[in-house]
Amino acid sequence: MQRTSQTIVILGTGGTIAGTAQSSTDNVGYAAAQIGVAALVEAVPPLKGLPLECEQVAQLDSKDMDFATWQLLARRVAHHLARPIVAGIVITHGTDTLEETAYFLQRLLAPTKPVVLTAAMRPATSLQADGPQNLADAVSVARAPGVQGVLAVLAGLVHGAFEVRKAHSYRLDAFSSGDAGPLALLEEGVLRPLRDWPAGEALGVDLVAPAPAHWPRIDLITSHAGADGALVQAVRSLGASGIVVAATGNGGVHWRLEEALREAMADGVQVLRATRCAQGAIVGQAEQALPSAGGLSPVKARVELILRLLAVSDK
Repeated sequence: MQRTSQTIVILGTGGTIAGTAQSSTDNVGYAAAQIGVAALVEAVPPLKGLPLECEQVAQLDSKDMDFATWQLLARRVAHHLARPIVAGIVITHGTDTLEETAYFLQRLLAPTKPVVLTAAMRPATSLQADGPQNLADAVSVARAPGVQGVLAVLAGLVHGAFEVRKAHSYRLDAFSSGDAGPLALLEEGVLRPLRDWPAGEALGVDLVAPAPAHWPRIDLITSHAGADGALVQAVRSLGASGIVVAATGNGGVHWRLEEALREAMADGVQVLRATRCAQGAIVGQAEQALPSAGGLSPVKARVELILRLLAVSDK
């Protein structure tokens, strides 16, 4: 039985799901973030008559996601989660940085109600528009009993915030949970759970302070053939508080780059090592190795460092 008597809040942030193109056959030359969230909901017949509230938090292409929008979104999510009448939240988002926003919200808030991100790989004007079905599915998941945590619902699959990543640049089924697999499936609107929902403890970071302009700078550097320490020195000169290295294979880092990273750590710069491989995690930990991000992708490891340093600055 679904939560038919409780409200689902739909927060719009833009993205391809709200994009438009001049031709219905144009799936790449579109402008993202053109349609308001209320209009997106109005265009999905299965959502008519449901207890929904719509709020436009932002209107941007998610490639341009920024700290100010993250802070505002987190505050609005926390506000609505605290309302007893609200059963869950759906966030319409762009696909490019969806995995980063999902991880940010899960680690920051660890919600016991569902917070469901959804998106589209085709604009709203496309003959192949996937947004309406994804939005309908996301609302179904948010209304289902027992669901909790930050999730991503796309192409009939439910992914958890810890594992989800964009794995393809164009296909409609562009998202993956890697080795872990999806948390659940949606079959004609019916949710079939496969694994436990995301859990954890909220970090307790102040959602108001510091201002986004004062969030710690964390840079991402890739290890590759011929790598050296020049970029480490460059980002340190820009005031980086932390560095994530996208390592080769099972966490290997070119010795010149590793040497520069160790020097940075000795001077108080936080460092995490993640694999640049599309699938898999860093397994094992050699003695004296750079700190490992485990199964986090490089971009999620960056979010993790940002939140860790924000949590420290709040104390």
